[in-house]
Amino acid sequence: MARVQLWVAAACAVVLALAAPSLAGDPDMLQDVCVADMASPIKLNGFPCKANVTADDFFFAGLKKPGNTNNPAGSNVTAANVQSFPGVNTLGVSMARIDYAPGGQNPPHTHPRATEIIFVLDGVLEVGFITTANKLFTKTVTAGEVFVFPRGLVHFQQNRGHGPAAVIAAFNSQLQGTQAIANTLFAAAPPVPSDVLAKAFRVDVAQVDAIKAKFK
Repeated sequence: MARVQLWVAAACAVVLALAAPSLAGDPDMLQDVCVADMASPIKLNGFPCKANVTADDFFFAGLKKPGNTNNPAGSNVTAANVQSFPGVNTLGVSMARIDYAPGGQNPPHTHPRATEIIFVLDGVLEVGFITTANKLFTKTVTAGEVFVFPRGLVHFQQNRGHGPAAVIAAFNSQLQGTQAIANTLFAAAPPVPSDVLAKAFRVDVAQVDAIKAKFK
């Protein structure tokens, strides 16, 4: 009986070990290529494959030029994920270019489906992430340096230089998902009840409503 239990435990351990890679990111691909058919009405976990594929499906030129940072955050994210670059469908990778005006920031946010690693093209950035134990890990990074943000953790980047800054970001998902904390809480539709946020932030409802008004 003890030997049977040992074999069962060993079998379970093997199954979990084999399953671990598939749980770490996007599902493994089952064919050489599967360029996303964004016009397909079929809804599934990912995107269906288009029939006629060309080399252009695997090419994306959108990261060459700086994005427009004339907005309240002072930053712009240009994504090269499956929604703009269908050739990465099923490949488990994507990229983005993030540009920052002087004083601009990529506000605190999370990527529920991917770890992010950035390479600094230009400028000086303060970057950091916060663990589930509320510990902040932060660093000042400059051109040529790299920093990584673990999957699902709240993180941010702030331009600390006197000029523009830019990074290239890479993700281990074709569609990393982005949930900006402030927008999620104060600009949800339908809105999160103000009394809920007031209690969570230990302020009064009027203050919450004033913040919500800034996100309309």
